[in-house]
Amino acid sequence: MIKIKFSFILSILTVAFVCMPFATQAQYQNQNDNYGVSGGNINDISRRYCCSGTLGSLVKNASGALYILSNNHVLARTDQAVAGEDVSQPGLIDNNCQAPRIVADFTAAVTLGQNVDCAVAALRSGTMNTQGSIEGIGTISSVVKTPAVGLAVTKSGRTTGTTTGTIASINTSVTVQYQPTCGTGRKINYSYTNQVVINSSTFSAGGDSGSLILSNNSPSCHQPVALLFAGSSTTTIGNPIGEVLSKLNTQLGTTVSFVGGTCSAQPGGQELQLPQEALDHANRVLEQNRHDLMSRPAVLGVGLGALEDNSAPAIVVYVDKTSQAKQQLPAGFGNVPVRVVMTDPFIAY
Repeated sequence: MIKIKFSFILSILTVAFVCMPFATQAQYQNQNDNYGVSGGNINDISRRYCCSGTLGSLVKNASGALYILSNNHVLARTDQAVAGEDVSQPGLIDNNCQAPRIVADFTAAVTLGQNVDCAVAALRSGTMNTQGSIEGIGTISSVVKTPAVGLAVTKSGRTTGTTTGTIASINTSVTVQYQPTCGTGRKINYSYTNQVVINSSTFSAGGDSGSLILSNNSPSCHQPVALLFAGSSTTTIGNPIGEVLSKLNTQLGTTVSFVGGTCSAQPGGQELQLPQEALDHANRVLEQNRHDLMSRPAVLGVGLGALEDNSAPAIVVYVDKTSQAKQQLPAGFGNVPVRVVMTDPFIAY
């Protein structure tokens, strides 16, 4: 389990099996009625560790009932929770592995293996704000935005707080590692397609899972783009928010939408403007070669992005820099270049 983990024995924070100091941002150590902050299932604890993630945002169903949106592996303990389990804010890790205040009741999760990592918990009255305000960002738009290469984005998470970045690839196939029991147990891999990837060493870290990734191309209109659930030391991966809502609608048997305003940012601003025809062509070439590329040694992911100087669309290939396998990748396919990004394995954190 690669949410933030706290060891009873060592009394240290652990992220993706690498030790790190306690987060210095005091907001994550105390009660907070905004979203984008520390939280999790209070049963997400093992003999040596307790785990926490991020309570990402507020959604509602067709009748107006309010739910906290986060990941399956944050709220549902990686498919192990039963309805009614307590969800706290802050998470166990920010309360010395003791049960903090309870703010919600786990309700439902989309089972892992269905291309999203998401879950909801029914908000308890009088615990957190009902306007959907996210820490460091404020009220968001209820109007979702389709991910695009080069789109400026932002998020608020338990560990790294409010950060900004740019979408490096979309329509990305990735393999992500999970550890079902908090800090212990056999690791398993899940394959995802059509994911959103941000290349940055500062956009997120372990414990930020569950954060809502929002557009940042308009200062007054932040639209939901993706749900953060995994990454590495140099990347962040999110489920496209449209698919998250669609799968939740099916799971809950009702329409789910974000709590917020109705602004809709206009095209332009901080958004990469690549010719659509060139992007469409590169995407077709990607589909023709996706299986071949994903089957190559040390390849962790393949998606549609751009060259490092943003001059043209490219097929982006994420390669495991820790692998001993020899890298054998083409420079391109026809007139579509291949951009190689070296990283470490993708982990659900």
